[in-house]
Amino acid sequence: MKKFAGLIAFFALAAAAPAAPLVRDLGQGLAYCRVHVLPGDLATDASVANRPCVLDVRYVQGGDADAGLLLAWLKAHAGPRTPVFLLANSATSPILLAPLDSPDAVAGLVILGPATPRFSPDIAVKVSPKVERRAYDALEKGAPVTSLIDEVLDKPRVDEAKLTRDHLSDSAAPDDDEADAGDTLPPPSANPHPQLIDAVLQRAVQLHRALLAMRRL
Repeated sequence: MKKFAGLIAFFALAAAAPAAPLVRDLGQGLAYCRVHVLPGDLATDASVANRPCVLDVRYVQGGDADAGLLLAWLKAHAGPRTPVFLLANSATSPILLAPLDSPDAVAGLVILGPATPRFSPDIAVKVSPKVERRAYDALEKGAPVTSLIDEVLDKPRVDEAKLTRDHLSDSAAPDDDEADAGDTLPPPSANPHPQLIDAVLQRAVQLHRALLAMRRL
């Protein structure tokens, strides 16, 4: 039995270990780091050093000690030229956000998320809790981060053959005076599978791009 004790202990520790942080490159010098468990998931490598960063703490829980470590991490990484866009919501532990209530708490910190009576971010984003959770989970399940922030316009491709067909169809159509006044074009059909967008993350990326355009970074 003793020879299995070490193996059992190993699997027990593995089961208790926090999930690794999810890190992505958002382009143009912006990094993304998703925290599952504090403080172990706070990235400390070159992926977020000396560059603007999106830190996602939505749905994260923690106590006073975790709040202190989060505050220290933000102070070490955020600055006027290297802002940290903190994504949070009402499901984030209020204890973690309490030290950030003061506007002078961390220079270069911008908090984004859906506003509720118990959570007032710097930038409020309108999104339903259900859609936000679906978008959040989609990245966990392997969806490309670009698919959650870059909206794809559903525009049909118009080629020369189609233009010719449309022209012939218009030529064969009756004059306006002959057309039935009650005839109307059918409304376009709605997309049954609209693109899933992480509106909070998208707003953080848009803010970063705007700051770049204004040469603030």
